[in-house]
Amino acid sequence: MIKPPVQVYGVEGRYATALYSAASKNKALNAVEKDLGSLAKMLSTDIKFKDFLYEPNQKVQDKKVVLKTVAERRKVFRGYTICNVIKGPSEILNLRSKLWAIKKVLNVFCFIGAMAENGRLNKLGAVADSFSTIMAAEKGLVTCTVTVAKALDSSTQKELTKILSGFLKKGESLQLSMKVDPTVIGGMRVDFADKSVDMSMSSKLGTYTNIINQAL
Repeated sequence: MIKPPVQVYGVEGRYATALYSAASKNKALNAVEKDLGSLAKMLSTDIKFKDFLYEPNQKVQDKKVVLKTVAERRKVFRGYTICNVIKGPSEILNLRSKLWAIKKVLNVFCFIGAMAENGRLNKLGAVADSFSTIMAAEKGLVTCTVTVAKALDSSTQKELTKILSGFLKKGESLQLSMKVDPTVIGGMRVDFADKSVDMSMSSKLGTYTNIINQAL
């Protein structure tokens, strides 16, 4: 298995890593990245489509039919032959063997079929995000999300970018995204792909609350 340039975690991380390994061996990283990006966009813009795929009571086969129809209509996965290699749980007994099958058959549609059979379609958006993180690292980009209580002005954000860039290795570039979350109260939370630093006021208040409760 080809290891990705950055480790991603959780169930979505395992699927994204398996897909990265398969795409690397078949020299199809860019094509897979494009397909998953298109799919992620559909999930974010078509709520009915997303709800249908994520609904656990919908039949797996029905989901596959809808996926195939949407893929052909919107011209997604054109670099692949739409197939249904992974037909059912009787053929693939557990997650490990499913990931093995994904590595052997590089096809995003079949990859999604594996997720459907394992009841993991509700992780599809997260898998796309994890794969995007891997691809950013592949290109020398270090993704970083900074969460603050209030939006920063342009000069402050520019200074923050400069400070964070100072922690990168030679040849790496920072890909910064800002999020606003009033619950952090003050300070900020900095999340890289493989590490996180919580400097928010809410975190400090939580620590102080625990200390007080232990003392009482």
